[in-house]
Amino acid sequence: MDGGQPVPSPLVPLGNLSDSSMSLEQKTTFVFVILLFIFLGILIVRCFRILLDPYRSMPTSTWADGLEGLEKGQFDHALA
Repeated sequence: MDGGQPVPSPLVPLGNLSDSSMSLEQKTTFVFVILLFIFLGILIVRCFRILLDPYRSMPTSTWADGLEGLEKGQFDHALA
């Protein structure tokens, strides 16, 4: 390059480098964004688990579990 001078990075501010602490509002926003990313990750994992095994999350009972007799489909004796 041109004599070994450091190239300024766009990520490092050019002002006072000793004042690198964040304000309370920036810290609160940062924590809120991190919590949103954690929530998003949990939702993505849950959706992929449902896509891979959709029948695991369904209940094992059927709509006819609580019915008895004629209502359950045993009506062949009533036709005669």
